[in-house]
Amino acid sequence: MYGLFLRHFFLIKSSFPRILDLIYWPSIQIILWGFISKFFSTYSDYYNNTVGIILTCAILYDFLFRSSISFNMLFLEEIWSRNFTNLFIAPMKISEIIISLVFTALIRTLIGLVPAILLTSPLFGISILNLGVPLFFLFLSLYIFGITLGLFVSSGLIRFGPSFENIAWSSLFLLAPLGCIYYPIEILPEFFQILAKGLPLVYIFDETRNILVNNFVNFENILYAFYLNAIYLSIGISLFYFSFSKARKKGSLINMGE
Repeated sequence: MYGLFLRHFFLIKSSFPRILDLIYWPSIQIILWGFISKFFSTYSDYYNNTVGIILTCAILYDFLFRSSISFNMLFLEEIWSRNFTNLFIAPMKISEIIISLVFTALIRTLIGLVPAILLTSPLFGISILNLGVPLFFLFLSLYIFGITLGLFVSSGLIRFGPSFENIAWSSLFLLAPLGCIYYPIEILPEFFQILAKGLPLVYIFDETRNILVNNFVNFENILYAFYLNAIYLSIGISLFYFSFSKARKKGSLINMGE
């Protein structure tokens, strides 16, 4: 029993991703719901339709989460099935891999999203379509950011292998408190506000609440979110190419999934 304990103890001790995973989830949950509780205790009359706004933001956040995870699933499934090497035997360009993943992720995301949207209306009397035409731009902006996160995580999977897998599931939860999904940016401490303003999520969800609460569309928020998305997407594509090049030179692609 002691030997088995030592085996797992040294496995955790020697792996930073495993240690981070143990610390990460409780900390993020406490921080996120701490900010949400602080918001509602301070501004209990902020929303005139609390359920509608919270559910709408939850659906948009789920769309973002699924688009990012769907992008990563190809690499994760190939790693799990020990088929990663075969994937790169085919004469495929990096650009072709990225484009195929973009469309595959969209299909996977819509399969999960459409039933959720259809259920909110009969169960809660809420329709996300109340956002009108801006809903398309909000979805598009979220999808681009989700794909960008997918590129970052996939780059890590290619470069570092299966040990980077936990990051694939946790990356969006790390950004959730700074993304101001359910509350305005003013709830965050000043230092966190500075960091949050560099994320397109802040402007997307702020505009979502603005439309539902004030019935007014501020296209400046939408345009600024697209501007930030363009920057991060460019970095994500460059990082993907760089990670693939490094992994190929090190020969780590051959041992992926072993």
